[in-house]
Amino acid sequence: MSAQEKTQRPVGLTPPRPKGLTPMMDQYWDVKEAHPDCLIFYRMGDFYELFYDDAVTAAPVLDIALTKRGKGADGSDVPMCGVPAHSYEAYLPRLIKAGHKVAICEQVETPEEAKKRGGHKALVKRDVVRVMTAGTLMEDNLLQGHENNIIAALVLPRVITTQAMAGLSWMDISTGVFQTQAVPAQDAAMVIDRIGAKELLLCDTDAQNPDAFDMLGAVQTSITTQPRSLFDAKNAQARLLDLYGVKTLDGFGAFEGVEVTAAGTLLDYVRRTQKGACPHIRTLTRLTPGMVMEMDVATRRNLEILKTLGGERKGSLFHALDTTRTAAGARLLATRLSAPSCDMREINRRLDVTAHMISAPALRETLSDHLSRMPDMERALARITVRRGTPRDLGMMRDALNEIFNMRRAMQEADDNALSDLMERLALSPAIMGLQDRLNELLIPEGLPTLARDGGFIREGASTQLDEYRSLKKDGRDRIAALERAYAEETDINTLKIKHNNVLGYFIEVSSKHGDRLLGWGAPQGANDQPASLRTHFAHRQTLASAIRFTTTALSELESGIAQSVERSQAIEQELFDQMVTQVIENAAALSPLAEAASELDLATAQASLAQDRQYTRPQIFEDTRLQITGGRHPVVEASLPQGEFIANDARMDEGTALWLITGPNMAGKSTFLRQNALIALMAQAGLYVPAKAAEIGLIDRLFSRVGAADDLARGQSTFMVEMVETAAILNRATDRSFVILDEIGRGTATFDGLSIAWATLEHLHEVNACRCLFATHYHELSSLSDTLPRLTCARVDVKEWKGKIVFLHKLVEGAADQSYGIHVAKIAGVPGAVITRARQILQNLEKQKGKNDMNALPLFETAQEGTNGHEPHPALQILEDITPDDLTPREALDLLYALKDQTRP
Repeated sequence: MSAQEKTQRPVGLTPPRPKGLTPMMDQYWDVKEAHPDCLIFYRMGDFYELFYDDAVTAAPVLDIALTKRGKGADGSDVPMCGVPAHSYEAYLPRLIKAGHKVAICEQVETPEEAKKRGGHKALVKRDVVRVMTAGTLMEDNLLQGHENNIIAALVLPRVITTQAMAGLSWMDISTGVFQTQAVPAQDAAMVIDRIGAKELLLCDTDAQNPDAFDMLGAVQTSITTQPRSLFDAKNAQARLLDLYGVKTLDGFGAFEGVEVTAAGTLLDYVRRTQKGACPHIRTLTRLTPGMVMEMDVATRRNLEILKTLGGERKGSLFHALDTTRTAAGARLLATRLSAPSCDMREINRRLDVTAHMISAPALRETLSDHLSRMPDMERALARITVRRGTPRDLGMMRDALNEIFNMRRAMQEADDNALSDLMERLALSPAIMGLQDRLNELLIPEGLPTLARDGGFIREGASTQLDEYRSLKKDGRDRIAALERAYAEETDINTLKIKHNNVLGYFIEVSSKHGDRLLGWGAPQGANDQPASLRTHFAHRQTLASAIRFTTTALSELESGIAQSVERSQAIEQELFDQMVTQVIENAAALSPLAEAASELDLATAQASLAQDRQYTRPQIFEDTRLQITGGRHPVVEASLPQGEFIANDARMDEGTALWLITGPNMAGKSTFLRQNALIALMAQAGLYVPAKAAEIGLIDRLFSRVGAADDLARGQSTFMVEMVETAAILNRATDRSFVILDEIGRGTATFDGLSIAWATLEHLHEVNACRCLFATHYHELSSLSDTLPRLTCARVDVKEWKGKIVFLHKLVEGAADQSYGIHVAKIAGVPGAVITRARQILQNLEKQKGKNDMNALPLFETAQEGTNGHEPHPALQILEDITPDDLTPREALDLLYALKDQTRP
């Protein structure tokens, strides 16, 4: 696959446009040529239509019918498909997931405005109001509440070397997070994977660089290329200065030039996709080297931090730990697990809040109750600030502020200094309290509509003028009912009804048999015996198959009055809505920190409850390189077992015992032990309590995991090649402050090759990297290295043999295993008995040859077995091999003797 194929390709039409187009399609082409890489959702009445190749592309993805709209100038059909405008958002996730961009083209004026502008034949103006991409979504129904939606921009050096620096900037426009980091170019993929970018902006020339393609090959994100002219450092800096209204960025941090370029380019892209409407963006922050624990792509996959290897949330570390009450709290947990801190002060600050919540169960319960009613304030704020908010979003802001007020009051009543920082951050300023009062005063308590134009969201009593118009509307309905009764009585037609539709408005409807009577009813004086002034004049409106419709002067006047009251009440509600939106936007800078503090409180209360329920403990963090874990458990495996069934193990590593060689059979728990210690260290530096009786963790700068591999077919790499690439990354990058877990290095190749590689790797980790490492292997020969490597400690996962069977104890003990019990495991797995018997005989032969260098002496390919003359084992021996005498009943034992007797007959 080329770098160009990896990037997102333009979809749909490309110029030149067809000839002989109608004015409507000519307008469509103007839009399409301005957005050639997007599927155009072209508004036509109550539908969004897609044409030409856009329709051909979208129809199968959306599972809708592909039809046609007339013919082109060459006589060919014009493909078309469409979705209802009122429900179009339900279709967008499929297109975005399939890697497409969508441009929403709306009617930007009414037909009446078009007529005033250009006469009766004037075409209604249309324009793109928003471009929707994987990284620029904001709507709740298009996003996962527990996931951040990150869009990033990457600026690469012209030549990618180990020393060259790249600039990375990322943003979540649904929450306002905006950050940068300068990283070695070779680590860019690692950081992109850490932030979980859904979309990555890349210069078009960088996308053609084979080195860049190889570097980004493992990153699972949608890549959007942009012209190099948009990656201009001077313009990028100007955009950032304009955003924050400053003359220098020095007050924000010491940014590298590549960081500024990435951040400014990203900001420009967001503004272009939002058509100038920029959401509230927090202060740009910079991550410096060493601020967070780094993990490469393979480590994140192997440890299944946010998702399992199969891409599922269930079964991941995040899923096992997430008991938060709010979506923002869940996102904060995901962020901390993805980027554990290396700042001891920050780690202990997080642990202090959790510790206080554990010690104050009554307060924790009260806060959890309020948090359970806390809406997603961050994302509601983002939509409001780009003026795409709804009355429901304003209601979310109101409810969030009410709950924050209640939570802070509960914390004040607890009067505990441990929460002083959070209390200060949750304080409502006079301006915010004014906004809170305004929202409570104007909005109805519940049942808020999703569209402001639907009306009915302003509470009664909030506006005297609005109440008057609503009263007129209500009285109008009563008067309609009274008029209906009067007309029925006057005409003596009991089935006469006054109805309403969007075409005719209000009308009088009677059956066809009564309609003829009303056609001459109330005619001018002289045409009937009764004066017209004494009879209602029913004007004919419409004739149907079974009914005839009329109107009257009184009904028309009443309808006009009702319409005016509805129109004026909607105008008042819209005006009040706009005022509330403006007030929220004016206070956005103060509202965002409130939402952030509430999410921290949610995470702390959730983790406190989890720690008590699962008997987690507070880790102790140190500046040295110790890793002392007493009674450690695997948080994910333990969560899936009945309480108390997981067998805990210790891990005690310091400068003198920093490298552990772990042996033992498959299925005994080696991999679980490796992973649980890595996860405990990760959780500790994320500021979380850990599944152990005690834990002392020396700060870890990088965490590495190589615990399984598979073919990477897309990049042409075999299982063994993937294993070696991951091993190389560890040996080249691990420092004396890193923590490494390695499982079965060298198993993907020939035995002696694999043993040699594992041997050399172990020596390099000990002598060069000098890191903390858990090294699991089946090569028992490696245990002899404990005589020459002073920091190497041998341990094994204990098993017991009983009557030809093995029992896994899942307990780690000192010393090396003397065998792997692989044949026992094969038997448990159901491998046929003949294969098991043959394997045991081969193993005996190999053990006799142990120490010999002549590989030809190994009887691996002999077809005959000792004592069998080249034939299969005797059937009687097979029967005996497969039985367990203690499991036989007397009757079964007798039957077995007869069966053996039959097998021995000639």
